[in-house]
Amino acid sequence: MPSFDELDLDPRVLQVLSEIGYETPSPIQAQTIPPLLEGHDVMGLAQTGTGKTAAFALPILSRLDLDAKTPQALVLAPTRELAIQVAEAFQRYAAHLPGFHVLPIYGGQSYGPQLAGLKRGAHVVVGTPGRVIDHLNKGSLDLTGLKNLVLDEADEMLRMGFIEDVETILQSVPEQRQVALFSATMPPQIRKISQSYLNEPVEISVKTKTTTATNITQRYIPVRGPAKLDALTRILEVETFDAMIVFVRTKQLTEELAEKLQARGFSAAAINGDIPQAARERTIGHLREGRVDILVATDVAARGLDVERISHVLNYDIPHDSESYVHRIGRTGRAGRSGEAILFVSPRERHMLRSIEKATRQSIGQMELPSIEAVNDQRLAKFAQGITDTLAKGDLELFKGLVEEYERTHDVPAAEIAAALASMVQGDQPLLMEREPEPEPNRRGRDGGAAKFQPTSSDTETYRVEVGRRNRVTPSALVGALANEGGLPSKHIGHIDIRDGHTLIELPADLPDDMLRKLRKTQVAGRGLRISLADGEFVARRPHGPGRDKPRPHRKGQRSPGSSRAVAGKRRGDFSRS
Repeated sequence: MPSFDELDLDPRVLQVLSEIGYETPSPIQAQTIPPLLEGHDVMGLAQTGTGKTAAFALPILSRLDLDAKTPQALVLAPTRELAIQVAEAFQRYAAHLPGFHVLPIYGGQSYGPQLAGLKRGAHVVVGTPGRVIDHLNKGSLDLTGLKNLVLDEADEMLRMGFIEDVETILQSVPEQRQVALFSATMPPQIRKISQSYLNEPVEISVKTKTTTATNITQRYIPVRGPAKLDALTRILEVETFDAMIVFVRTKQLTEELAEKLQARGFSAAAINGDIPQAARERTIGHLREGRVDILVATDVAARGLDVERISHVLNYDIPHDSESYVHRIGRTGRAGRSGEAILFVSPRERHMLRSIEKATRQSIGQMELPSIEAVNDQRLAKFAQGITDTLAKGDLELFKGLVEEYERTHDVPAAEIAAALASMVQGDQPLLMEREPEPEPNRRGRDGGAAKFQPTSSDTETYRVEVGRRNRVTPSALVGALANEGGLPSKHIGHIDIRDGHTLIELPADLPDDMLRKLRKTQVAGRGLRISLADGEFVARRPHGPGRDKPRPHRKGQRSPGSSRAVAGKRRGDFSRS
């Protein structure tokens, strides 16, 4: 299997792949990317979840003209959810392409945001066939400069009755264009489209093992990024396991997470692609011997790993495709033994969970995070068991004599002496897990404003407020209302996109209900904000520059705060998940 470095992709795209932890291409990516980069049409037979989005997105991004104003690539998807998912992937892979824009268009969303996005210009449009046809009829979608057309899940579009729309779109695009067609099956009508509209396509068929062993119990836990370490710690303390592999995306995280687990008293070690083979074999030997219980690994480093002790696999970072998921959890449940697989899923990764379930044809049930009470019960049980085991070993006469002597000399009960000895052994590490302090209720500060809200996660959502340009609203007025009335510090207010009748604002995803209720009643420019989650709309982005990563007070003649808010190397998608 070649590396991504060998596939002649744009260096800026390769940089993103390295940052998000892609180490080697999946089979569909390795076979599809080269012919697409060479300009050939492609017909790919591949299941959902095999990594095919990257297979067509990476070569498209590597050949884009970022100065062009009309769409250069159109991706047709059967559903709204898939269109959003594909657009998110494009945005993620294009993090280092300055000025790149992708626009999802689909039914069920008002035309206003889509028309505005098309008017501003998008390099890539991802849409459902019906809505694409509507924009073609309106004259709002200009395909004269189109270079790439992708039909994603063509058999699903056939099943949903979109095939006539697909053919209409194929007849509307320039003759000199590249077409990539992907389908899980190849019914006669899809084969006919391929023969009619693709020019001597390179045919690629990837047969993947998309079923998981029935002796592996699969569960997932909804958990946001900052809470993952706490969730993992609780699971390690409460779950009964022999040995566990914890999968992460990046080499750096293997080392960091292993060190954090060691600091919490767990026997953990890391393996990744940078670790020499001799050290890797030594670590795996320690795992087999029971000197290491937890292995933190990347996908590549764990290939071929077969250790009988492994009873659990935990996906700390969700894999990018179902094939990787199947490979990961296959490290347990070997030779007919039972195994446990646990998957951490953030709110923004729900679509990937659904893709994995669809590809593996198995439902993954939700698991409750072990409570603090359960963790403490387990710690107390282990403490008591430790006493029992030590008493069973015997050979305590020396210590027994010392305690009796101390008891006589200092007139201190034996129970208090035992408690002091236990405290000495425990050291600074508290025996019981303490509950995080409850956030203080909103109270008025010295300035009369509400107590300031602090997000617990870096996740964001796009919110809509019902004031816009026609109400002569200003960014500074919006920032002031959110900060002063809602108690939301301005540094947590992201992009602000003022439209004619409403405004889109990027805010923390974990805004409390009481704050939202208060903000709905807040007035700006004589109108109530009536804040709500945006339904698939996206916040417009402008090119960003140094020093523009936080909202600033709006002054006359300046651009609105947040109009260029983007952290270098960590751009988010240009739309929200509804």
